[in-house]
Amino acid sequence: MAPLLEVKNFHYYYGNIHVVKDVNLYVNEGEMVTLIGANGAGKTTTLRTISGLTDAAGVRGEITFAGHRIDKMPGNKVAGLGLAQVLEGRHVFSKLTVQENLMVGAYLRKDTAKIKDDLKNIYQQFPRLLERKDQLAGTLSGGEQQMLAIGRALIGRPKMILLDEPSLGLAPIIVREIFESIKEINKQGTTILFVEQNAKVALATAHRGYVFAVGEVVMQDECYKLAENQEVKKAYLGEQ
Repeated sequence: MAPLLEVKNFHYYYGNIHVVKDVNLYVNEGEMVTLIGANGAGKTTTLRTISGLTDAAGVRGEITFAGHRIDKMPGNKVAGLGLAQVLEGRHVFSKLTVQENLMVGAYLRKDTAKIKDDLKNIYQQFPRLLERKDQLAGTLSGGEQQMLAIGRALIGRPKMILLDEPSLGLAPIIVREIFESIKEINKQGTTILFVEQNAKVALATAHRGYVFAVGEVVMQDECYKLAENQEVKKAYLGEQ
């Protein structure tokens, strides 16, 4: 069976600057895969290109999702295929309530009768959002905003969610809570690809991982094997 997402010979150019170089990766349906590496290694550019948020003029190579070529497709069309991205920094609508933010995520859905059931499921997944459903999103803590951003993506019933730095700026106890929720979402059937600066958390969460360095994939393997690799331990896990 073909992967749900496949990136082949992907290059990205910002003008004359070659920032991503011949990246190949895939994600099977039901998998959870992580991209790790230093800042500026090309992880976020790869994620944003997959979801149609970069300038298509800079793209070289081929990206397919659910059998469709998407490397030159605008973001709204990519979303319509069932691929949702949670951006770095959450980007909730601060002047809307929690529930209004969630309903924005359902804008492509036609099965309005089932949206209420999905809203209930999201509130079960994130009880704090239920407690704050009528509160303005801009008044939430960083962790609550991250929960809201993930819930907003989930309510669209995507085949796959892309997460960019879900732990960014959050306290360790909240990071654990967020990643437990991500694991549960994956167990319930949603395929996940995420970029994460905290390599230890990433490798403890995902099934497989790709290590980026200076715009290239320099290593890939199952996460437990990457976590045992001496180069990965030294460079990304703070171990000698």
